[in-house]
Amino acid sequence: MNEAVTAEIELTVLMPCLNEAETVAVCIREVRRFLDDNAIVGEILVVDNGSHDGSAAIAREEGARVVTEPTRGYGAALRAGIAAAQGRFVIMGDADGSYDFAALMPFVIKLRGGADLVVGDRFAGGIAPGAMPLLHRYLGNHILSWFGRMVSGAAVRDFHCGLRGFHRARMMSLGLSSNGMEFASEMIARAALSGYRLAEVPASLSRAGRSRPSHLRTWRDGFRHLWILLCARFDGRGR
Repeated sequence: MNEAVTAEIELTVLMPCLNEAETVAVCIREVRRFLDDNAIVGEILVVDNGSHDGSAAIAREEGARVVTEPTRGYGAALRAGIAAAQGRFVIMGDADGSYDFAALMPFVIKLRGGADLVVGDRFAGGIAPGAMPLLHRYLGNHILSWFGRMVSGAAVRDFHCGLRGFHRARMMSLGLSSNGMEFASEMIARAALSGYRLAEVPASLSRAGRSRPSHLRTWRDGFRHLWILLCARFDGRGR
C-alpha cells in the first residue's frame, strides 16, 4: 500500500488516460469545480497509460497530478492510480467526457455513509443517443451483469459502469490483479464475495468527446469479463 496517504485529503478523483487530449482538460476543470462547489478537500489524479498525443502534459497544465503506468490496459492504469491515490475515498471515471463529473455528490454521500463500493447505474441515470453501442446497451451489458450477479451475489444492475467510488484502503486489501477491461467486473465480484457493503446510484452517460475509436473490443473483453467472474467465484483470487 502507498505509505504517503494524506489523511487531510478526503477524495481522489481518478482518471485513466490513453490519448484523451481532446477531452481531459474539460474533465479536470469539471472535477475542480465540483470539489470547490462542495468544499471537498480532494485531488485530481490522472494515470497516463502511454499516451502519444500530449494528454499527460495537458493534464499537468490543468493542475492534475499525473502518474504513468507503462503496462497497457484499463485495469493496469486503475490499479496504479489506486495505489498512488492520497484520498480516503476514490471516485474513478473515464477522461473522455462521457461521465458527468459535476454530479459526484451521490457517490460521496454513500461513501461517507459507510459504503465500501458505489457503482453508477447508467440505465437508471440515462444513456444519450450514440453513447453506448446498441449491442452493449440491449444485450451484452445485461447478460454480463446478470452473470455477475449470479456468481457473486452483488446487487448491482450495471456491472460495467466506469463511474464508481470506493474506500481506498478496503479496495487495496482485495489484491485486484486484472490489467484489462475485465477489471470492472473483478472489482465488483471480489468486493461482494468479500462481504463488502455495495451501493448503486444513477449515473448518466454521454457520447464521448473524442474522435478516435474506442479502446473497447466487444468479444475479446466480453469473454475476459466472463472468465474473471468465474475465477473470482471459484478460486477466490480473480486471476
